[in-house]
Amino acid sequence: MRAGVRLSRPLVLEARARVADGAGGFAHAWEVRGTLWAKVEARTGREGPGEGASVARAAYRITVRAAPQGAPSRPVPGQRLRDGARVFAIEAVTESAAGPGYLTLWAEEEVVA
Repeated sequence: MRAGVRLSRPLVLEARARVADGAGGFAHAWEVRGTLWAKVEARTGREGPGEGASVARAAYRITVRAAPQGAPSRPVPGQRLRDGARVFAIEAVTESAAGPGYLTLWAEEEVVA
């Protein structure tokens, strides 16, 4: 591990899954894929109108250890990371500038005020 890359925060990786709703259809639920140790860095934030309330959005750069392509533990856009009640929606995944063996996740947290 290179100096400066300190993965000290456990985040739960979740993926959207289709589950039977008991009436012949399907509903969506979040399925846990595992825990990733991460470095979370705030980038930007903004506030705007939402449906009936003000919504604050904050962008984050999250560094995690890389996993092989196709592995269930490798994050992909559309999944999310959870830290207790906080939820970070993954928007993009890139190779990390921290070096080989790391990924950078570009994520957004949304908070209804």
